[in-house]
Amino acid sequence: MDAVTYPNDKVKAFIQENLIAVKLPYDVQPLAGQFKVTWTPTFVILDQDGQEHHRAVGYEAPEEFIPFLLLGMAKIKFDKEDFPKAIALLERVTGEYPQSDWAAESVYLLGVSRYKTTHQTQYLKQTYETLKAKYPNSEWVKRAQPYSLLPNQ
Repeated sequence: MDAVTYPNDKVKAFIQENLIAVKLPYDVQPLAGQFKVTWTPTFVILDQDGQEHHRAVGYEAPEEFIPFLLLGMAKIKFDKEDFPKAIALLERVTGEYPQSDWAAESVYLLGVSRYKTTHQTQYLKQTYETLKAKYPNSEWVKRAQPYSLLPNQ
Protein backbone atom coordinates (compact mmCIF):
# COMPACT_ATOMS: atom_id res chain seq x y z
CA MET A 1 0.00 0.00 0.00
CA ASP A 2 2.80 2.41 0.90
CA ALA A 3 4.60 1.80 -2.40
CA VAL A 4 1.67 2.01 -4.83
CA THR A 5 -1.76 2.94 -3.51
CA TYR A 6 -1.18 5.57 -0.85
CA PRO A 7 1.22 7.69 -2.98
CA ASN A 8 -1.23 7.73 -5.91
CA ASP A 9 -2.28 11.34 -6.53
CA LYS A 10 -5.98 10.52 -6.98
CA VAL A 11 -6.04 8.42 -3.81
CA LYS A 12 -4.26 11.11 -1.80
CA ALA A 13 -6.61 13.82 -3.04
CA PHE A 14 -9.71 11.71 -2.40
CA ILE A 15 -8.67 10.92 1.17
CA GLN A 16 -7.71 14.52 1.92
CA GLU A 17 -11.05 15.81 0.60
CA ASN A 18 -13.36 13.20 2.11
CA LEU A 19 -11.95 11.29 5.07
CA ILE A 20 -9.88 11.37 8.19
CA ALA A 21 -7.32 8.63 7.69
CA VAL A 22 -5.60 6.90 10.59
CA LYS A 23 -2.81 4.46 9.90
CA LEU A 24 -1.75 2.15 12.71
CA PRO A 25 0.31 -1.03 13.06
CA TYR A 26 -1.98 -4.05 12.78
CA ASP A 27 -1.18 -5.21 16.31
CA VAL A 28 -1.54 -1.93 18.22
CA GLN A 29 -3.77 -2.40 21.24
CA PRO A 30 -6.49 -1.78 22.24
CA LEU A 31 -7.65 -0.77 18.73
CA ALA A 32 -6.57 -4.00 17.02
CA GLY A 33 -8.67 -5.97 19.46
CA GLN A 34 -11.57 -3.55 19.41
CA PHE A 35 -11.81 -3.67 15.60
CA LYS A 36 -10.74 -7.33 15.24
CA VAL A 37 -7.70 -6.49 13.15
CA THR A 38 -5.45 -9.53 12.84
CA TRP A 39 -3.56 -8.85 9.62
CA THR A 40 -2.30 -6.02 7.50
CA PRO A 41 -3.55 -4.19 5.63
CA THR A 42 -7.00 -4.06 7.17
CA PHE A 43 -9.20 -1.11 6.22
CA VAL A 44 -12.05 -0.21 8.53
CA ILE A 45 -14.50 2.55 7.59
CA LEU A 46 -15.97 4.14 10.70
CA ASP A 47 -18.54 6.86 11.23
CA GLN A 48 -17.94 9.91 13.43
CA ASP A 49 -19.02 7.87 16.47
CA GLY A 50 -16.47 5.13 15.84
CA GLN A 51 -19.01 2.58 14.57
CA GLU A 52 -17.81 0.28 11.81
CA HIS A 53 -19.74 0.21 8.52
CA HIS A 54 -17.35 -1.35 5.99
CA ARG A 55 -14.05 -3.25 5.92
CA ALA A 56 -11.59 -5.07 3.72
CA VAL A 57 -8.48 -7.10 4.38
CA GLY A 58 -5.62 -7.23 1.91
CA TYR A 59 -4.04 -5.07 -0.75
CA GLU A 60 -6.25 -2.64 -2.69
CA ALA A 61 -4.87 -1.21 -5.93
CA PRO A 62 -5.38 2.54 -6.48
CA GLU A 63 -8.17 1.94 -9.00
CA GLU A 64 -10.02 -0.21 -6.42
CA PHE A 65 -9.30 1.84 -3.31
CA ILE A 66 -11.42 4.88 -4.20
CA PRO A 67 -14.54 2.81 -5.02
CA PHE A 68 -13.95 0.87 -1.79
CA LEU A 69 -13.86 4.14 0.14
CA LEU A 70 -16.93 5.51 -1.66
CA LEU A 71 -18.86 2.35 -0.85
CA GLY A 72 -17.82 2.66 2.78
CA MET A 73 -19.00 6.25 2.90
CA ALA A 74 -22.28 5.19 1.26
CA LYS A 75 -22.77 2.44 3.82
CA ILE A 76 -22.50 4.99 6.61
CA LYS A 77 -25.25 7.06 4.98
CA PHE A 78 -27.31 3.92 4.26
CA ASP A 79 -27.05 2.66 7.84
CA LYS A 80 -28.07 6.08 9.13
CA GLU A 81 -31.02 6.07 6.67
CA ASP A 82 -29.74 9.10 4.78
CA PHE A 83 -30.74 7.49 1.50
CA PRO A 84 -30.34 10.52 -0.80
CA LYS A 85 -26.67 10.84 0.19
CA ALA A 86 -26.16 7.07 0.03
CA ILE A 87 -27.66 7.07 -3.48
CA ALA A 88 -25.35 9.86 -4.63
CA LEU A 89 -22.27 8.01 -3.38
CA LEU A 90 -23.39 4.68 -4.80
CA GLU A 91 -24.09 6.29 -8.16
CA ARG A 92 -20.49 7.51 -8.17
CA VAL A 93 -19.23 3.95 -7.68
CA THR A 94 -21.50 2.49 -10.36
CA GLY A 95 -20.95 5.39 -12.76
CA GLU A 96 -17.26 6.13 -12.34
CA TYR A 97 -16.02 2.62 -11.43
CA PRO A 98 -18.39 0.14 -13.12
CA GLN A 99 -15.65 -2.50 -13.46
CA SER A 100 -14.56 -2.24 -9.84
CA ASP A 101 -14.71 -5.21 -7.52
CA TRP A 102 -17.03 -3.04 -5.40
CA ALA A 103 -19.48 -2.16 -8.17
CA ALA A 104 -21.87 -5.12 -7.81
CA GLU A 105 -22.38 -4.51 -4.09
CA SER A 106 -22.92 -0.84 -4.91
CA VAL A 107 -25.60 -1.72 -7.48
CA TYR A 108 -27.33 -3.85 -4.85
CA LEU A 109 -27.29 -1.14 -2.17
CA LEU A 110 -28.31 1.48 -4.73
CA GLY A 111 -31.44 -0.50 -5.56
CA VAL A 112 -32.27 -1.04 -1.91
CA SER A 113 -31.71 2.66 -1.16
CA ARG A 114 -34.02 3.66 -4.00
CA TYR A 115 -36.65 1.22 -2.77
CA LYS A 116 -36.38 2.49 0.81
CA THR A 117 -36.85 6.04 -0.50
CA THR A 118 -39.85 5.30 -2.76
CA HIS A 119 -41.23 1.89 -1.66
CA GLN A 120 -41.48 1.01 -5.36
CA THR A 121 -40.53 -2.60 -6.04
CA GLN A 122 -39.42 -1.71 -9.56
CA TYR A 123 -36.09 -0.59 -8.10
CA LEU A 124 -35.48 -3.99 -6.52
CA LYS A 125 -36.48 -5.82 -9.70
CA GLN A 126 -34.26 -3.51 -11.75
CA THR A 127 -31.39 -4.19 -9.35
CA TYR A 128 -31.63 -7.91 -9.99
CA GLU A 129 -31.77 -7.42 -13.76
CA THR A 130 -28.76 -5.07 -13.70
CA LEU A 131 -26.72 -7.43 -11.55
CA LYS A 132 -27.62 -10.41 -13.72
CA ALA A 133 -26.64 -8.54 -16.89
CA LYS A 134 -23.49 -6.73 -15.73
CA TYR A 135 -22.15 -8.90 -12.89
CA PRO A 136 -23.47 -12.43 -13.58
CA ASN A 137 -20.83 -14.15 -11.43
CA SER A 138 -21.28 -11.88 -8.45
CA GLU A 139 -22.64 -13.12 -5.14
CA TRP A 140 -24.95 -10.09 -5.28
CA VAL A 141 -26.94 -11.65 -8.13
CA LYS A 142 -27.87 -14.50 -5.80
CA ARG A 143 -28.78 -12.10 -3.02
CA ALA A 144 -31.00 -10.06 -5.34
CA GLN A 145 -32.64 -13.02 -7.11
CA PRO A 146 -35.76 -13.01 -4.89
CA TYR A 147 -36.47 -9.46 -6.09
CA SER A 148 -37.31 -10.87 -9.51
CA LEU A 149 -40.40 -12.49 -7.95
CA LEU A 150 -41.83 -9.27 -6.54
CA PRO A 151 -45.01 -7.82 -8.06
CA ASN A 152 -44.73 -4.47 -9.80
CA GLN A 153 -45.92 -1.55 -7.69
